[in-house]
Parts: sequence; C-alpha cells; structure tokens
Amino acid sequence: MPGADGSITRIGLIGHSAYSGLDAALDSLRAFVDARGIELCVEEDLARHFPDAPRFQPGSVDLLVTLGGDGTLLRGARLVAPYHTPVLGVNLGYLGFLTSIQPGELHTSLERVLAGDYWLDERLTLEARVAQRDGGEGTPYVVVNDAVLHKGGFARVIRLAMYIGEGDEREEVASYAADGIILSTPTGSTAYSLSAGGAIVVPAVDCILATPICPHTLAVRPLVMPITTVVSVEVLTPSAEVMLTVDGREGAALTPGDRLVVRRGEASVRLVRFPGQSFFSTLRRKLHWAIERGEQTR
Repeated sequence: MPGADGSITRIGLIGHSAYSGLDAALDSLRAFVDARGIELCVEEDLARHFPDAPRFQPGSVDLLVTLGGDGTLLRGARLVAPYHTPVLGVNLGYLGFLTSIQPGELHTSLERVLAGDYWLDERLTLEARVAQRDGGEGTPYVVVNDAVLHKGGFARVIRLAMYIGEGDEREEVASYAADGIILSTPTGSTAYSLSAGGAIVVPAVDCILATPICPHTLAVRPLVMPITTVVSVEVLTPSAEVMLTVDGREGAALTPGDRLVVRRGEASVRLVRFPGQSFFSTLRRKLHWAIERGEQTR
C-alpha cells in the first residue's frame, strides 16, 4: 500500500500478452517509472519485456497496474486483496467493466495517482471452500466476482441443495435441478450472474447473490442474502461430474456429498477510480443505458 504520506515507490505489473495494445502500454509505463524513479515489479509472463526488473510479489508493492481486460484485473486483484493494495486496471479488452482507464490515459492517470487525485472503490470478497463428505476441507479461495458450481462433461442437469447457516442452525433454502448455481459478490452481479438473469447489485450493498443457472423450474429465482450469511450448496446427483470455478479461473472437482461453502472473505479489493467515475456512469457506458444521450461507450 502507499506509504503514510501517500507516496508510491514500487508498482506491481501484470498483463495479458494476447492483447495487441500491450506493447504500447508497456512503453508508456516504462517511460513513466524511469522518469519518476519508481521501481517496477513485473510478473514472470512479462519478464522478457523487463529483463532487469524484480519479479512481482503480492504484498510488496504500493500499487498494482493490470494491463488487459476484466479477467486480468480479477487475477491481479485476488493476489493483492489480502494486502488491500490499490489496483489500477487498464482496459486492453472489450467490455472492461472493472477497469478504470484506456491505454492512452495511463501516463496521465499515474500522475493523478501520485498527486492524490483519485479515490478508492472498495469491494468486498467472498471465501469459498469445498467441504468434503468425509469431513475434510479444501483450500480457501478468494472470490472477487463469483464462485460457480456447474456440471462438467455431458449436457445434463444436476440436483443441488442450498442451505444457509451452520451447525444446528443450518436451514435448507431449496433443492432443485439446474445446470448449476452462481454465488457472487455485488461486483460479480454484472458478470456471469447478470447473463444468467440475476439482479444488478450496487457495490455498496453488502450481500451474497445466489443465481441458479438454467433451473428446471421457473419458480426458482435469484436470491439476495445478507453478507453475514453462510451459504452452502450440496451436490445431490449420484455420480455427477461437478466443478467449482472461481472468477473464471481457479477451480476444484466435487463429488456427491461434497458441499461448497461460501461466506464473507477477510480480504477486500480497492479499485483506483478518478473524480467523475462512478458505478452508475459505468453502467450507462458499458451497458449502453444512455445511448440516446450520446455518451461514449468506452
């Protein structure tokens, strides 16, 4: 994190090499840090661009810059969330709902960060674990967008049971057949959950959103629960191939009797925003809610 005086001496960098605008963004960033005497720490995948730079280690930088789309930002945000490190997302992709700026704005935006002309959009995370039927528990995952329980292999529905609470206070909410279920943060409400018919949740609302994927009955609808809720989903279908995917990347396999357990996470994500940027301005631009008024969509 920035020092007590707001100074930034080390910037971490991760990026997605598939985007055509990456080289130009790297050149801009290199010129900025060289002129300012700031140390740049890069991930292994970008080492060939900065052969003499130290490798990026979560917790050792004052600011993380991500070059890519929302997926790249999510990957970086999960790494630094336990350290509450601010994240500046540069959109080299298409939608870029979570990223803050375009590549041509990188130099000016970094100047604004150094000058303190920004604000932090703090987003909660979830913790997801697989509780095995034999009593064991898997490694906890940091969830920025969503934890998705979905079928693998052949195209057929699976039976799931969802509960809230723990121990003697655990209560069944529903059991149904579906392609799966999405447990998302408010941040993730504009991602896969939205595509599956879930509500858009303002990030300031602390909650967990449960959105079924193609349920076999129209009576099953998305459910918004307090962030204090502990949610568990059990696989009921015998011999079903069920997968957990976290933020579209990490994952684990579940067998019948295993449960996905989700609760509020201890980490938080701090996204760098600039004056004039807000959640609703992003909705208008990215979801085309203001086309009639001629607002730019990027």
